[in-house]
Amino acid sequence: MPVKIRLSRHGKKGYPFYHIVVADSRAPRDGRYIERLGAYNPNTNPATIEFDFDRALDWLQKGAQPTDTCRTLLSKKGVLIKKHLDDGVKKGAFSAEVAQQKFEAWLKDKETKLLVLKDQVTQGREAEKKKRLEAEAKVKETRAQAIAKKLAVEAVAEQPVEQPEAEQSSEKPASKKHVSEPVAEKVAETAVAEQPASEEPSEKPVAKKHAKEPKQPVAEESEEKPAGSDEAPTAAE
Repeated sequence: MPVKIRLSRHGKKGYPFYHIVVADSRAPRDGRYIERLGAYNPNTNPATIEFDFDRALDWLQKGAQPTDTCRTLLSKKGVLIKKHLDDGVKKGAFSAEVAQQKFEAWLKDKETKLLVLKDQVTQGREAEKKKRLEAEAKVKETRAQAIAKKLAVEAVAEQPVEQPEAEQSSEKPASKKHVSEPVAEKVAETAVAEQPASEEPSEKPVAKKHAKEPKQPVAEESEEKPAGSDEAPTAAE
């Protein structure tokens, strides 16, 4: 039965992570497996690789064939070089102590490279963050300058409008005074004009009395006429 070391997909759409498993090559990708060795998360930078080193080496020595992706992951963790050194010890090329020294030297070199890579990643993130902050600061400065210019233009536009209003407000009391003086004069004239009108009614009854007095001789004449009529017959007599 051919056995393979491969990846089993998990996670959600657009954010997958994988299990490193030992499974039958005829089984489905995400189906039944023989043993789970570890996990692989490509979403981090650098990618996270975790698995059991000894169990993976044991399966390789038994003849399990890793897929291309799993071969790369195992090589990064030193499983393949460890298998190669163990094969050299079995063939008598060098002793186990020498193989162990070579493997430790390789691990140190790999760790330093990994640390350099992590530093580069962190520095790149910091540089990107710094650039983003600088860009935001420039945008804020331009906005502040635009707002200051707008406010200055509005202030300049409002100044000539406010001055005539102040002049009009200062002129309004004077105009009220000029208006009130003719009104007072008109009131005085009307008062003077009304005074003779009030005296005329008092004189009118006097005029009526004088008008009635001439009528009295008329009445006397009418009274005298009968006397004259009496005298006429006497003269005739």
